[in-house]
Amino acid sequence: MTRITVDINDDWLDAAREALGTETKVATINEALRSFAVRRQAREIVAAFDEVPVEFSDTDRAWGYGGGRDLSRLVEDARKADAA
Repeated sequence: MTRITVDINDDWLDAAREALGTETKVATINEALRSFAVRRQAREIVAAFDEVPVEFSDTDRAWGYGGGRDLSRLVEDARKADAA
């Protein structure tokens, strides 16, 4: 962990503490930094998905009635796989 001394706007810190639900200055700063890092990772993941070509033609037939996959045998199939 890095220890630093910085001047922080008290109004912004209080607003961040309220928004994040944190109780201390250290917790507020750490949670704010963590939150921004997670948002960046999420943007990168979404960008990666945007680069993958997806074919949606005939999905109604491929996934079953009403667009939902038939999971009615899921539990039974899992039990058979565990028994094997």
